[in-house]
Amino acid sequence: MSILSVYQDTHPEQPMKVLTHPEDIGATLAEVGVRFERWEASAPVAAGASQEEVIAAYRPQIDKLMTERGYVTVDVISLNSDHPQKAELRAKFLDEHRHAEDEVRFFVAGRGLFTLHIGDRVFAVLCEKNDLISVPAGTPHWFDMGENPHFVAIRLFNNPEGWVAQFTGEDIAARFPRLED
Repeated sequence: MSILSVYQDTHPEQPMKVLTHPEDIGATLAEVGVRFERWEASAPVAAGASQEEVIAAYRPQIDKLMTERGYVTVDVISLNSDHPQKAELRAKFLDEHRHAEDEVRFFVAGRGLFTLHIGDRVFAVLCEKNDLISVPAGTPHWFDMGENPHFVAIRLFNNPEGWVAQFTGEDIAARFPRLED
């Protein structure tokens, strides 16, 4: 189940509100410029599907988003608890950072926790299968895949180089809840 927890940025111990209905999550995030949608595959996606098969299953939605927002690159990232570099990869995304482009992820399987720091609020979005999130360029955020990651996600980029982060140097991410396995 997708969950949005909204915090005051100075009070990580208690969310101000928690939402579990996708429509409510989408509407709340839209108020701060974040896109959140639910997608369905146009064809079944089998466990272990190739990058090409995953992209083909969501091709209509991907093409629409690429045309609408000018994304030039699409790929698929897949991580599980057997990955030999899971701890290093997790650590790479845990500190607050921003990007010069939108960070767009669609969860084909599994889950991940995107946490956004917008103004004096923190929006922790637990994304699961069928969730699309688009974090606008310049938005401070961090991502937690958990100690035992399990997710397959489609990524869309404006920059052909892919994921390029500018870290803020703030320690706020360490004060907020992480993804529990």
